[in-house]
Amino acid sequence: MVQLHDLIAFLEQSPLAEAIREDDLLFPLIESVHVLAICLVVGSISIVDLRLLGFASTNRPVGRLTREILPYTWGAFAVAVAAGSLLFISHASKYLENGFFVAKLILIGIAGLNMLLFHFISAKDMPRWENDPRPPFPARFAGGLSLLLWIAVVATGRWIGFTMPVE
Repeated sequence: MVQLHDLIAFLEQSPLAEAIREDDLLFPLIESVHVLAICLVVGSISIVDLRLLGFASTNRPVGRLTREILPYTWGAFAVAVAAGSLLFISHASKYLENGFFVAKLILIGIAGLNMLLFHFISAKDMPRWENDPRPPFPARFAGGLSLLLWIAVVATGRWIGFTMPVE
């Protein structure tokens, strides 16, 4: 049975991970793609969250807004995960020892759980309130929590670079 330690070692020793580590341009290029994708993820989610909070786009139905924006969110999220995975394999063991990296992953998981709870609980009766300028409290709470979680994801992600050991 393959253990996590063996998998991490395998990833770090792969030719792709070595290329990302050794090339002067590859890591910064991948990191730039990751940051831009995260900006799109957080920006598009913020549009929906601000609508749920009743602060923006109050003249647009929530359902229509999410249908228009979420495909971009998911596309950007896929790019962010792909680029982040490439960054991760370049120094996997160091990332796993970094508290800010671990916190970022946990926060993304909590944000995902918040989204699921919103869609399966709060949004069940969305047709009843989606045109209201100020949605009901559970929707506002989900939007506010989402906004805070994604701000925390960005903050912890930023601190990863400042707390990684230098080679």
